[in-house]
Amino acid sequence: MKTSNTILGILGAAAAGALLGVLFAPDKGSNTRKKIKDKSKDYGDDLKGKVDGILHTLSSNGKDMIEEGKAKFNQVKDEFNAAKDEAKNTVKTNY
Repeated sequence: MKTSNTILGILGAAAAGALLGVLFAPDKGSNTRKKIKDKSKDYGDDLKGKVDGILHTLSSNGKDMIEEGKAKFNQVKDEFNAAKDEAKNTVKTNY
């Protein structure tokens, strides 16, 4: 999660820098407001895309980990059942 926090920090700093640049530019108020609106929409769309990508990666990795865990669990369960059956047979033949 440290990387995603860094990315969000960089995007936030870039947005703040762009906003300050637009605010201090010599332009009409209506043009400045339009630029702010357009830039904020662009940054919002970019951020949404990045977050969606991160969430997709996390969910894909999570699904893979769950499937791997299920497979290992089933393998251990099968080994346990085989050992249990072997122990039962050993006890039956010795008594």
